[in-house]
Amino acid sequence: MRLVILKETAPGETRVALVPETVKTLVAKGITVQVENGAGLSAGATDEAYEQAGATLSSNRASLLAEAEVLPVVNTPPAADLALLSKGTVVIGFLKPLEDPKALLPAVEQGVTFFSVELVPRISRAQAIDALSSMGTVAGYKAVILAAERLPKMFPLLMTAAGTVPPAKVFVLGAGVAGLQAIATARRLGAMVESYDVRAAAGEQVRSLGAKFLEVDLGGIETEDKGGYAKELSNEALERGRQLITKTAAYSDVIITTAQVPGRRAPLLIRREAVEAMKPGALIVDLAAASGGNCELTEPGKEVIVNGVTIYAPLNLAVTIPVHASQLYSRNLANFLQLITKDGVLTLNWEDEVLTGSCVARNGSFVHPRVLPLVNQQAQS
Repeated sequence: MRLVILKETAPGETRVALVPETVKTLVAKGITVQVENGAGLSAGATDEAYEQAGATLSSNRASLLAEAEVLPVVNTPPAADLALLSKGTVVIGFLKPLEDPKALLPAVEQGVTFFSVELVPRISRAQAIDALSSMGTVAGYKAVILAAERLPKMFPLLMTAAGTVPPAKVFVLGAGVAGLQAIATARRLGAMVESYDVRAAAGEQVRSLGAKFLEVDLGGIETEDKGGYAKELSNEALERGRQLITKTAAYSDVIITTAQVPGRRAPLLIRREAVEAMKPGALIVDLAAASGGNCELTEPGKEVIVNGVTIYAPLNLAVTIPVHASQLYSRNLANFLQLITKDGVLTLNWEDEVLTGSCVARNGSFVHPRVLPLVNQQAQS
């Protein structure tokens, strides 16, 4: 089996799909690995390291694409790259099928098989493949570091000869992987941390990290789907949470938001009145900016100041820590590759729920039940 690693072309992208450590393991299993020159440089992986791992290097991107049987990527390759792939080629990565499936259509029609890591079922057996969680870990950590850098206060409680410096108050919205990592990092820096999540079951994890969990009675509303992903809530349920958030925002120094629903606009949790209630110098880091943001005043990709409150809306914090982000993502993909290869040969078992749950398209057609309706809607518009 011939596996190809390309240099990512998306603006600002610094990660690479597979690092040399993973390549060495794949080569030992009989997989031929080819790497485009410079593919991993921004992630700290040199061409020499790939060669030492057993890969061959090439500067001919078109040839690499034409010969690829498996193409692990970080982001969906450009249309011109997809057009060079052969029928039956398997592409694995962050493909955004719930946002823009139309971008994949030409390659789907030419017989390319697509697996999207965003759609991997959240079951125990697939935890080692969960790339969303890996990138969430990186983003949650970096969000707190950014907040600590920008906040005009120190995070920890300090007892000094000049008096006591109280700890910063950090409020984390959403206790998924990114939220929990943000809580843990803020606690390590000495902040007092509170957290809110629509899932009452998240309270135990929040409290285990030394933070206070704030609860709102949602009347027994289901907050997760069968795949373990957050469900879109009614306006009534969201409003109950917003009222709590507004009260808590008034005394918070930092708010970090992480609430997202795959394929949907991020829920609006922080209204203008909540921002206006915050103290000058306070900071909001909106990790849901890429899907619209959790704050009403968020401007995705920008940093804005409203009444002295800074709202920072990064679109992809994982690219700011490319070495570890790439290492984690590479391990996710390596575990996925174990499911689709046997003795160095591509072997797709369509009875495996991880494969069927993450497959966007195969045999010339879209097949995922969540993607198909979106494709039909785009075709009719």
